Amino acid sequence: MTDFFRLVQNENMKIYRRLRTWIMFAILLALSILFGVLFYLGSSGTMQLTAWDAVDQLSFLYYLASIFAVVIAADSVASEFTWGTIKLLLIRPWTRTKVLASKLLSVLLFTIAISAVFLISNIAIAFLLFPNEASMLFPQGTSPFVSIMESLMYSYIDLLVIVVFSFMLSTVFRSSGLAIGLSMFILFAGNIFTMLFHPNRYEWAKYMLFVNMDLSKYQGGAVGPAGMTMGFSVAILSAYVLLFLVISWLVFKKRDVAA
Repeated sequence: MTDFFRLVQNENMKIYRRLRTWIMFAILLALSILFGVLFYLGSSGTMQLTAWDAVDQLSFLYYLASIFAVVIAADSVASEFTWGTIKLLLIRPWTRTKVLASKLLSVLLFTIAISAVFLISNIAIAFLLFPNEASMLFPQGTSPFVSIMESLMYSYIDLLVIVVFSFMLSTVFRSSGLAIGLSMFILFAGNIFTMLFHPNRYEWAKYMLFVNMDLSKYQGGAVGPAGMTMGFSVAILSAYVLLFLVISWLVFKKRDVAA
């Protein structure tokens, strides 16, 4: 177990020692400040936002965190082949399963880190610029913090699914550029696929990955298209994630690195 934690530590060092990673955090923080100031300048009179309202309005930037997480995931394994460092990694006394698991865990830890930075920075900026008064956007009797955390959790689940998919592409393809490109295409094209193949028109479409993402549509016990429920979508997403992980493991176990 100690060897595995050392592997995870090594993978984390690869992520956080790169300037690219800190640029991602800086961009996310800078945009949170920029839009926070713009919201502050644009709100006045009866339309004055409160602190929690501002946190909710800034939540749209989480899509940027998803893009950064996809880049890290898509580059995690493929970059080892791109730079030829995979041979140095596998000649050490670690099984391929441990190596792959350490990379996956380091990517998941990055998603937690960037989500935490996103949430904390938004709350700090909002409470510095806006008054801590009763919210105008959240119904009376509800906790704005709980509502925001619930919304963030739904977004984080979407992020996890697409990150695992990107991680699979990183394992299957030797080129990090190809893995990142395909991941980005899938990330942006998901809504288009959902519109083209809607469950109300095609019964089989409710088993597609992207149709089952965005679990926020089930808030309040709502039923989705074609009778889809929260439990159904969670089961479908879990099946896809398991499939992606199995493919990653099988490919990585059998991949020839001698060439």
